[in-house]
Amino acid sequence: MKQRTWPVKSEGSRFTALRLSSGSGKKEETHLRSKRYSSITIPSRSSREETDFSKLPDDILQKITATFTLPDLQTASLVCRSWRDSLRPLREAMLLLKWGKRFKHGHGGVRPNIQKALDSFLKGAARGSTLAMVDAGLIYWEMGKKEESIALYRKAAELGDPTAQCNLGISYLHSERPKREEAAKWLYLSSNAGYVRAQYQLALCLHRGRGMDCNLPEAARWYLKAAEGGYVRAMYNVSLCYSYGEGLVHSHRQARRWMKRAADRGHSKAQFEHGLGLFSEGEMMKAVVYLELATRAGETAAAHVKNVILQQLSSTSRDRAMLLADNWRALPTSH
Repeated sequence: MKQRTWPVKSEGSRFTALRLSSGSGKKEETHLRSKRYSSITIPSRSSREETDFSKLPDDILQKITATFTLPDLQTASLVCRSWRDSLRPLREAMLLLKWGKRFKHGHGGVRPNIQKALDSFLKGAARGSTLAMVDAGLIYWEMGKKEESIALYRKAAELGDPTAQCNLGISYLHSERPKREEAAKWLYLSSNAGYVRAQYQLALCLHRGRGMDCNLPEAARWYLKAAEGGYVRAMYNVSLCYSYGEGLVHSHRQARRWMKRAADRGHSKAQFEHGLGLFSEGEMMKAVVYLELATRAGETAAAHVKNVILQQLSSTSRDRAMLLADNWRALPTSH
């Protein structure tokens, strides 16, 4: 995966926009959804006696619950018989969503079939599920059918789905005629809902002045929010903000801290730069481990530095460093 987000000076801005998919052969689904809904609490008996939930119109109830996952729908269906009947289409949509994912990824004993996956997602979308709309929109985008994709994203975004709002914003940025102001609007909505990918993308827009005025402090604030939410690319950019003093007060300690966080979560560029930092501090063994990880991830420049350090280590230390690299596992991230 190409992870560089802070280009060299010859490329203008140090930040680049988040791509919709990687070009390394393996599809990268950038439209991932966040787990943001807590379980619904069924009202007490006294509350139910005071409120007649069955009077809520079906169309209003379905709009309110369009973004719900299956557990929340099952709980909401217990409120009253009217809700149970009204939410049946959305419960069916969850089953269709499950089968769509099986067909898309070849799980559950079925062979991958992108057309069957799309059909399942579209049937779920027709029943009102924003989760199915987002997955169908992603397949359409990968097929090159951007208008169909954007239409589904917009429908789900208008129903309040933060993932769809983020996808819609990114889609507007990557369309043939970019709608930057419209993209900024949806990215703000998704970011304020706590969706870290949108926060990262919004930070890039603020840093580069895409669809809005350039605002480095505000960009750094959103980078930091996304980083604190576990988004590894944002961690890397936060480190650079501290290092260059762009939007944040210059702090070598904070820059090193965030660079290590990104490196420990598999960001190859961060592993390279963290390895260089360790080398400059005389931490040869640790430096070799991070430089080896970066090399394996495709950072060719890391290999040259690593080889220089290896010449200074004993054979025992070299073997130990390679063993540590072999057993290394990335910490979890939000993407």
